[in-house]
Amino acid sequence: MPSFPFHRKTLALSLILSASANLDNMYAFQSTLARTRSAAPLRTTLQSCSFSNRRAAVLASSYQHFMTATDTSNTSSSSSSLKVIPIQDAYEKVTMDEIVSLCKRRGIIFPSSEIYNGFAGFYDYGPLGAELKKNVKDIWWKTFVTAREDVVGLDSSIIHNPTTWKSSGHLDGFSDPMVDCKETKLRYRADQLFASPIVLKETSETIGWVCIQEANDEDMVKDAKKMAKQVMKDTPHQGKDIEAFQFRDLTQVSEEEMSMIPSPATGKPTLTMPRDFNLMFQTNVGAMSDGSSVAYLRPETAQGIFINFKNALGTSRAKIPFGVAQIGKAFRNEITPRNFIFRSREFEQMEVEYFIPPGDDVWQPFHEKWMQDSKDFLVSVGLREDLMGWDVHEGDKLAHYARACTDITFRFPFGVQELMGIAARGDFDLTQHSEGSGKTLDYFDEQTKEKYIPHCIEPSLGVDRLILALICSAYAEDEVNGEKRNFLKFHPKVAPVKVAVLPLLKNKEELVSVARELYDQLKLRWNVSWDTSGAVGRRYRRADEVGTPFCITVDFDTIEKDAGVTIRDRDTTEQIRLPMEEVIPFLSKQIDGY
Repeated sequence: MPSFPFHRKTLALSLILSASANLDNMYAFQSTLARTRSAAPLRTTLQSCSFSNRRAAVLASSYQHFMTATDTSNTSSSSSSLKVIPIQDAYEKVTMDEIVSLCKRRGIIFPSSEIYNGFAGFYDYGPLGAELKKNVKDIWWKTFVTAREDVVGLDSSIIHNPTTWKSSGHLDGFSDPMVDCKETKLRYRADQLFASPIVLKETSETIGWVCIQEANDEDMVKDAKKMAKQVMKDTPHQGKDIEAFQFRDLTQVSEEEMSMIPSPATGKPTLTMPRDFNLMFQTNVGAMSDGSSVAYLRPETAQGIFINFKNALGTSRAKIPFGVAQIGKAFRNEITPRNFIFRSREFEQMEVEYFIPPGDDVWQPFHEKWMQDSKDFLVSVGLREDLMGWDVHEGDKLAHYARACTDITFRFPFGVQELMGIAARGDFDLTQHSEGSGKTLDYFDEQTKEKYIPHCIEPSLGVDRLILALICSAYAEDEVNGEKRNFLKFHPKVAPVKVAVLPLLKNKEELVSVARELYDQLKLRWNVSWDTSGAVGRRYRRADEVGTPFCITVDFDTIEKDAGVTIRDRDTTEQIRLPMEEVIPFLSKQIDGY
């Protein structure tokens, strides 16, 4: 077998040719490689070496792309000249089905019990989803507990003494309005079904009704038009113009109107009037299964904080104002779980109950401060501010015990919905539990010498809703040198995988050993990936797709010239060259902020 001097370009092209070329082909153009920097001369050489015109063109182009991706002759890679054009309206066009498919395909979220055809309202977090969820919870805890002197943590049990829920009002009042379809036996939340009369433009005559499920405004109108067309089909009114729909949810219709409103399942008026449905999951504790053993899975984490108020206050030696934070599972037997993990039956909450003195002039500054802190946190983890908004609860929307409540909303593909709420709850909860338990849950203020039941501000955020909002915010498309790229633009601090380590060639021990050593150092700090399969450009794309913010390539300049490594940025595709000892400080600053 003839020998030839080791050359990086030869190895680069040999990778491309290895699947189909015979060895003699490489010797024929070895001398050409040293001076080839464009595809055209190389294509001619390949053709002279018995490659077809089409195959020669493909291989020459592949070689050029490979050399562009792996050229490390200076600290700024040639990729810095790549033209990246963001597709600004990518999120506007994405559907919820595409988001769900993306989550499953990339190992973020799976339907629960999928091998048994799933279980409505329950979801499992995959390898990347588990990392993403852990990152979000860790950052929230660090922001609102570890970094503050006035908030302590708690982890209460999922099942409380059943009297807890009697005192809190959940046994009697924690319900949603429900309607049944008498023909199909399907159940719907009455406040998520919207009905409108079909009114002719010409005569203002009502000729029927439509009834559709809640969605964004555009989809609701589209579905209503489709149903109206069905209603008018084969009637004298077919093809006539109708007035704009006037939607009302089914809690706002009369019994007479309900008798004309079609069920979404049958298209016929087979719906019952709304009635209350308690959302708590019931279970039994102990060996008996009678009334004395009935208990409930908690529908929220807040009550575990209130019933531990005295314990947390005494053991932490805290003084009001102070807060108690908790992250934990909650369960609600939703009538119609929908919109993926936005509304599910098992979910996780991150809540703070921040206790303050009573008084009409006291709560507002605290409430406003928590509103701003909450929004700042959401933006800091990567939520798109242009998709966020505020919704102030007023009138019937405000709970009877609350002084104020403001939601931070987010524009999901299915419409604008509540992401988190910041409520001024007054002293309702501590008062109820004090009366229900017979134990005093008051506080003695040593400065004012007053004894009172504290009021509280409650910022409450659903982990799963935040995960969905982060995925939506991160969804991005662009064009790199004319080629479309679809990727997740996670903030580095929440990204499931922080860094991908890529040795240039997997069959060169010198490269692999150095890259592996760096990988072992990085994984002590962050979740990092190791990828040796395929061309570097393909590996970059795999990392982009799952939201990895940085790729590190170990190449021949690393081992031959001690020239450090190449670090590629996911969003810009730009590359920089850094000495090995500067890699961890650089990444720490980019990921952790210090």
